[in-house]
Amino acid sequence: MLDERTTEQLDLRGGRSLWLAEFQRLPREPLAADLRCDILVVGAGITGSLAAEHLTRFGHDVVVIDRERAGYGSTAASTAMLLWEIDCSLAKLVELYGFERAANVYRRSLDVARRLTVLIEDLALPCHFARHNALYLASADIGEAELRKEHALRERAGLPGRFLGHAALREEFGFMREAALLSPHAAEADPLGLAQALMRIALARGARLFDAEAVSYDCAGRSVGVQLDDGRCIEAKHVVLATGYVMPDFVPCGLHSIVSSFAIATPPQPPHALWRDRVLIWEASDNYLYARTSAGGRIIAGGEDDKDAIEPEARNALMPAKAEAILRRLSELWPNSAPAAEFVWSGAFGTTADGLPLIGPVPGYPRILAAYGYGGNGITFSYLAAQMIGEWIAGRSRPWFDDFAIDREPPRQASWR
Repeated sequence: MLDERTTEQLDLRGGRSLWLAEFQRLPREPLAADLRCDILVVGAGITGSLAAEHLTRFGHDVVVIDRERAGYGSTAASTAMLLWEIDCSLAKLVELYGFERAANVYRRSLDVARRLTVLIEDLALPCHFARHNALYLASADIGEAELRKEHALRERAGLPGRFLGHAALREEFGFMREAALLSPHAAEADPLGLAQALMRIALARGARLFDAEAVSYDCAGRSVGVQLDDGRCIEAKHVVLATGYVMPDFVPCGLHSIVSSFAIATPPQPPHALWRDRVLIWEASDNYLYARTSAGGRIIAGGEDDKDAIEPEARNALMPAKAEAILRRLSELWPNSAPAAEFVWSGAFGTTADGLPLIGPVPGYPRILAAYGYGGNGITFSYLAAQMIGEWIAGRSRPWFDDFAIDREPPRQASWR
């Protein structure tokens, strides 16, 4: 029997995010008796909600459990920039894995981002969804030459986008940077609204949502016995771990690490204070800044990751200083904005050495599947995880699934985003 109690149960976020201002609780209840199901999804955040929606679509009997309100953990701290571009640049991924494998990963991420957009629009999910382009800005670390190399590799891989030199970038968007890459097929959303809308659809199809915490997993039989904190037990043919940035100890992986990340949201801005086309902005730098707008005309900005302050108390103590730093950098990038923060929040944020998610069977533990969509485009990867897990449960696998395997060989640490 696998015991999860040794997993560090960090508070996944602090402060008050913009999304909680409109938070509506989904109905859930304690488990009244032991039960059986086809698939148990552990975690009711954005990853668990995507998995539940996808699996119920195919008629599976799905149970979802979470120790918190649905979406109330790390999902509520997300800034929900829906990107296909990966934290690890294509150039760096080519160094790690060779051109063909790296290009295939990027093309797959693009395809998944497009299909996620179609899903959200087809289901008319109420989550303030909007399509935008993404602007990848040069920084002090990564300049014009590196972005030209990245663009050339993307063109070779058949990926869409434009290279903008300094003059073109200033003329089109007003940003005073050396260069940038402009990419289509990005989007933004309210992550909590998105997770809740997906879960409501799954519940309408017969999924069940319970207030419960898994404390141990028994894989010795033909199904997985999951012991809960109240002594009840759920027996499932398959278990999907969608526990966000709290990974059970029995999931061995040397690829991931946890940092603290910080974000702010300004008061609503007048239209002239927002940049052209409301593109999603992110910097080519390890110490990155990213920014987007909201449906209400706010600017949401974040970054200032800190790997030395992941404990909740230490992370929360840093929020005022981190908010000031984000506002200062936002003001330097876009002086037209009003440099004030109406909302300030922080959260645990998972990264991997190659910028790719951790998806697939947990080695050595039959019928337990992991869905960890780590990275700056984590929601895109969470959607990919739902699709892949659906295939595994149906008895189908693909050679490219190995690119995201939990036990893939760790590469050298990526040196820039």
